[in-house]
Amino acid sequence: MTHATSETATAIMRANDRGGYTVPTAGLYPYQWNWDSAFAALGFAAFDRDRAWRELETIFEGQWADGMAPHIIFRNHDPSYFPGPDIWGSNTEPPSSGHSQPPVVAIVARWLVETGDREDLRRAHALFPRLMAWHGWWHRERDPDETGLVAIIHPWESGRDNCPDWDAGMERITIPDDLGAYHRRDTDWVAADQRPTHETYDRYLTMVKFGRECGWDHKRIYRDGPFLMADPCVQFVLMRADRDLAVLAERFEDDAARRTIADWIARDAEGAQALWNDAAGGFVAREMRTGALVDAITNASMLAFFGGAGTRAQQAELADQARQILDLCRFGFPSWDPRRPGFEQRRYWRGPVWSVMNWMIAGGLDAAGHADLATRIRHDTRALVRQSGFFEYFDPLTGDGLGGPDFTWTAAIDLALEHEFGAAAAA
Repeated sequence: MTHATSETATAIMRANDRGGYTVPTAGLYPYQWNWDSAFAALGFAAFDRDRAWRELETIFEGQWADGMAPHIIFRNHDPSYFPGPDIWGSNTEPPSSGHSQPPVVAIVARWLVETGDREDLRRAHALFPRLMAWHGWWHRERDPDETGLVAIIHPWESGRDNCPDWDAGMERITIPDDLGAYHRRDTDWVAADQRPTHETYDRYLTMVKFGRECGWDHKRIYRDGPFLMADPCVQFVLMRADRDLAVLAERFEDDAARRTIADWIARDAEGAQALWNDAAGGFVAREMRTGALVDAITNASMLAFFGGAGTRAQQAELADQARQILDLCRFGFPSWDPRRPGFEQRRYWRGPVWSVMNWMIAGGLDAAGHADLATRIRHDTRALVRQSGFFEYFDPLTGDGLGGPDFTWTAAIDLALEHEFGAAAAA
């Protein structure tokens, strides 16, 4: 990264700072998003370590009594975003959405501790009970039968909102007659061919309607809700985050937490095997009501290395799949296999490259001994920014920047890669 690019990334982080928390980008996303903030902390650590911790801490200012850290905290009401707090109806303070997002925070917190000093340890120790409560929520509410396989109740909970992974579950949803008219705001900011379709949004809002009308009773949503799928991204991020949380528990000499986390970790690996699809040659999403497996590799499949999932043979097969897919792309790693139907190189999560996914994929590949693949993905991640700027996502075939501009987590990951933050970390 050139010095000028580094200065631009830092300037974007500062411009999107709203006083202790960041917004992903002005206009399109005017609130605080959960995993966006976790990745933002990596960027802040390059020039303001206190600010990095503050970013993580503000995520938990919206934590629910049951332990859930919601995916959006609606600070400073902004009518330019839809669906806002009135649509969610969570009745929380601060107002928030009704489900979560991939639990990245423990991963970043552990990295800050292991590269920091006593102040970092103190901040992590203060945050630790909230992290335990959130991980406990994932294992209890999204895996109530203790199978080791966690589920999501909305594509937005995955963070990979519009991936073809969810098509099987989305097709099962009946849009109610009383859904009502609404005006999407995202297409006011970004071209419609880069965003989910209107029919997709109808289904998104149908799921929110169900949650709101049952008072966000997560046990009922799991059993009776309109959508329930297992996501390799959430599964593998939780697996990695559980192991990083175990390392923190060891540092804090918390025996009770160590025993609890050990139970989670033991179930995690077994649950992950339910996502393996021999025909696809990798870990894929699963429709929980029918047990049907998706038949395509995604960038989330590649997080198996990051999460430490799979046998040696499975990881070897997955690495081979990665090489085949990368051979077809100018820039990796695409969010959907370009060899499969449904690949759209410019539409949100149906083909484009995402810097945050690449950061996790590369770290996992390094830890698993695939340095060549890790180097390729890091190189592509930085080259995309140099070619097109700090966009939300990128076309894997042309490198064009897509979605929102001046994007916080894209800037943060560039700073992280420049400073080699977490580049080859392994739990």
